[in-house]
Amino acid sequence: MASSIAVLPFVDLSADTSQRYLCDGLAAELIAALSRLEDLRVASRSSSFRFRGADDPLAAARELDVSTVLQGSVDKTDDRLRVSARLITSDDGAELWSDSFDRPLEDVFAIQHEIANRIAQALELRFDPQHSEALKRPPTSDVQAFEYYLRGRERFFEYRRPSVEAALQLFNMALMLDHGYARAYAGVAECCTFLYMYGSGDEADLDQADLASRRALEFAPDLSEAHVARGLVLSLQLDHEAAEEKFETAIRLNPRLYEAYYFYARSCIVRGELVSAAKLLGHASRIDPDDYQAPLLVAQIYDSQERKEEAAASRRRGIVAAERRLEQNPEETRAMYMGANAMVCLGDLEKGVRWAERALELEPDEPMVLYNVGCIYSLAGETDKALDCLEKSVRGGLAYVDWLRQDSNLDPLRDHPRFQALLELRSPA
Repeated sequence: MASSIAVLPFVDLSADTSQRYLCDGLAAELIAALSRLEDLRVASRSSSFRFRGADDPLAAARELDVSTVLQGSVDKTDDRLRVSARLITSDDGAELWSDSFDRPLEDVFAIQHEIANRIAQALELRFDPQHSEALKRPPTSDVQAFEYYLRGRERFFEYRRPSVEAALQLFNMALMLDHGYARAYAGVAECCTFLYMYGSGDEADLDQADLASRRALEFAPDLSEAHVARGLVLSLQLDHEAAEEKFETAIRLNPRLYEAYYFYARSCIVRGELVSAAKLLGHASRIDPDDYQAPLLVAQIYDSQERKEEAAASRRRGIVAAERRLEQNPEETRAMYMGANAMVCLGDLEKGVRWAERALELEPDEPMVLYNVGCIYSLAGETDKALDCLEKSVRGGLAYVDWLRQDSNLDPLRDHPRFQALLELRSPA
């Protein structure tokens, strides 16, 4: 088996078990760092984090099909940080490397750097000089800013507006401590584009994302996440040529960054470039096979290309991933409505509508939830319910209005007067 690794979520050993954000953050940072090793396959965050608290790391390794597993623990007390880590083989649990670090909290970046290098040495791999130097540079000069950033990432990945709003506040708190923290600027841009696309469609959110993405690139022109944030903003501003250049740059800087492929694909879909979008979503799924979004989105493209068997297979994979996601985050409405859409397309109307209505129950006024539930009702033949949801979504400020015009889920509604009126209401000036 070629070299491969899963970095499991670190165990929180703090007295009040309140340091999950730090445990997850350290694991995620190591996943990102190890992904820079060209000859190492690294299980994605989504895949590895499914095994939070797993008693048998070897079982996790077998399911993830990796040759090694990194386990770790974190105990933070006041300004001291104690981190333990060990690297074991998946076939017999033999220990390849282990160590413990008891240092001031401000040494957290040095600890990350040392663990990544020790893993590379144990696997007889080497970082190229450029990436080795990048690892040595701390992302921020302020450890408290780093903590705020990690808390923000934890909240952002819940994919709900209240969580994203909390993440935005945390990223801004990080920036108050370090005005040049590029990752935090990229986080602000991501949050604001999320709120713009899936929230009220407030132009102020897009303006803030625009400024933050520019600042991220200003402070870190070689940060792939900054280029993704900028590309996403440009695509929402309909400057697709400039957005494409940013996404391409992000992929060149980090070919294993899921978000670069996923958001690039969404930009292509809006432009009607479905062949390119399908390829990009395929790349995204290979990078993160446990993410539900890419396989469920590409299935709709396959339908339009008459690739029905591939569409069905992709939907089945996406549903499994959505179910796993909901085991970890039971109130993630995005997983609910995207999974529901796939279920209805596969003929399971009862379960699909039940999932959709659960999402609507949790977030009855969210424009993107309303839009997607409207799509599900459309596919299920519930025309009036579908139009009710779509109208409420548009009135609530749905920003991604181009989807109304090209979304095949809404084809059953296109000749309906209420739908035609909806298009006129949102037609470009």
